[in-house]
Amino acid sequence: MKDTINIGIPSKGRLRKDILKIFKRKKLKLISERGERDLIGSIKNRKNLKILYLHAREIIERLGDGSLDIGFSGFDLFKESKFNIQKKINLVKKYDFGKANLVVAIPDPWIDVQTVADLEEIAFEFRDKKKKRLRVATKYPNLTRDFLFSKGVTQFQIIESLGATEVYPFTGSANLITDISSSGKTIKSNNLRILKDGEILKSQACIFTSKKSSIKKKGLSNLINLLSK
Repeated sequence: MKDTINIGIPSKGRLRKDILKIFKRKKLKLISERGERDLIGSIKNRKNLKILYLHAREIIERLGDGSLDIGFSGFDLFKESKFNIQKKINLVKKYDFGKANLVVAIPDPWIDVQTVADLEEIAFEFRDKKKKRLRVATKYPNLTRDFLFSKGVTQFQIIESLGATEVYPFTGSANLITDISSSGKTIKSNNLRILKDGEILKSQACIFTSKKSSIKKKGLSNLINLLSK
């Protein structure tokens, strides 16, 4: 149906639960035939609304290509996406949940390293003495690269993390990390320490719309208003 409004909700993770509460508060009853594992859902008595449960990163991509009209994801993932994707997406509202910071964290024993400027010295030491580049493990290569360059740190190599980023410095896969952290507890419990000026980005849950979506779609602007209040 050309008037179907496609809505992307994270299929798992820290944002999902709070996003589902928004629908409940707005008396929009989500229906999934196969329960929580269902990837497609609907809303009771709203035939033109289709729910797609996707990875929070994919929601940003699908908003960019216009296959989603409305999507819920993190501000961090929006800012990490390619600039030409960001240009195709409207940020409607930042919610008061899903708050976390993207930070630079180093192994605790690096007592001489307190700030990002100290990292540059270490990076040159690595290059000159060990003939290696400082390796930074992250799921946020674009934001990490931009941040470090902006602080004058240039001698490093990005290692894209596929799992628990915190373990990378202790398996020899990387020397330090950048990661999303809401309380800092996980970072601390893994013998890592956040640099004093190591905050890259403040993030939170957001509702986005695709610029490609025709606002003429029946009920789309009303729905956006309802979900973003």
